[in-house]
Order: sequence, then structure tokens, then C-alpha cells
Amino acid sequence: MHLGINIDHIATLREARKEPFPSIIKAAQTCLDNGADSITIHLREDRRHIQDHDLPDLRFVQKLNLEIASEDEMIDIACKYKPWAACIVPEKRQEITTEGGLNISDRFEKIRGHIDKLKDNGILVSAFIEADKTQIDAAKAAGADAIEIHTGAYARKDAQQRELERIQKAAHYAHSIGLKVHAGHGLDYENVLQIAAIPQITELNIGFSIIATAVFIGLGPAVKQMQTLLNNY
Repeated sequence: MHLGINIDHIATLREARKEPFPSIIKAAQTCLDNGADSITIHLREDRRHIQDHDLPDLRFVQKLNLEIASEDEMIDIACKYKPWAACIVPEKRQEITTEGGLNISDRFEKIRGHIDKLKDNGILVSAFIEADKTQIDAAKAAGADAIEIHTGAYARKDAQQRELERIQKAAHYAHSIGLKVHAGHGLDYENVLQIAAIPQITELNIGFSIIATAVFIGLGPAVKQMQTLLNNY
């Protein structure tokens, strides 16, 4: 299982006081040193945490996954810095965190054009979507290399078994039509293993729960704890 660590909330803490610390560079290196396979950052349009200057600062990360909205400005930034991968996500200014999956069908031509541009620049592209066949088919038709299934509803626990079954079916279908399958959002040390057990899912992107745990035990141990959990289930 490929483990990507989202370090946005290191930047959230930094931006709370507009200080140069805690260091995004040190956070990324600590994650990698303790078992992370890749680093994920979300450059939001309102720049609430990750900033433009963080991208050149993180060029040393060989596998940097950049989450971006399907907007021309964001696509241009991705093409300028050429991260290893880009994940196209929905974005609302008023939301606290991403609330659901991308509706590719509603903006198909624009999203397909953005995916083409990213791939022309050598960037692997995933689409952050719900566990929904229509959106999986749209991601495939738009040219995405992978999908990342939104696991937020699963993580809320009120209908966890039903959501797990939806994710299992979606992962199986997406894999059957040639898409790589990733998953993320709301995953933590208690709920991650049922998602990790789905054979078609090859990458998990996890952030908040690891950063929150790091407050008490340190970032390195928090990452290592998650990686050990995934390796030993």
C-alpha cells in the first residue's frame, strides 16, 4: 500500500501566525524519513494553508502530489512546477475541508482539457470523486490515470458498512476499466484498515489524523505508526 501524507495542516499552523515555522520542508522530510511514500499538498484558491512558494521549496520531494481545483490558474501553476502527480478536486471557498467528490460530468470538456494539459507536461493525473459509476466512467473518458475515492462519508461512521460496500464496488469497477484506484479523506488509525483491505486500492492519502496525532507523539512516530498499521494488517 502506497501511503501519501497530506501536510496541509502543518501550513495551517504556520499561517495562523504568519511565521516561517513550522517548516513545510522539515515536515515533508520527516514524513519521508519515517515511511511515507509520497507527500500531498492542496494549493487552494484562497491560499488558506499551502502557499505558492511551498511548491519550489518542495521540489526535493520526488513524489509530490498536488491537489488543485480544475481552474486555469491552478493548472498553469501545476504545469510550471511539474509535480509527480496532480489530483483534481472540487473546491468551495466557504468549506472547512473538501466536502465531496468532483462532478466531472457537469464540467466534462473543461476538466478533460485540464487533464490533457497536465498529462502533456508529464504529470500523472487523478480525479477525486465519489464511489459512483457515472463519475468513474467520466474520469476514464476525460483521460485520468487514476481516481481517488472520497472516503469522507465512510469515515463519519453513521452508515459505514453501506459506504464500505459502495467503495468496494467502485474500486472493483474502476480497476476493471483500467484506472488506478486511490482513496482518502477522513481516514484515521481506527477506520483505515477496512479501506486498505480492498485489493484494488493501491494508494491512500491521509493527513489530518496523522498531524493531529503528531501533536502528542511527534510527526515521525505518527507517520511510522500509520505505516506499521498498513504493513502489518
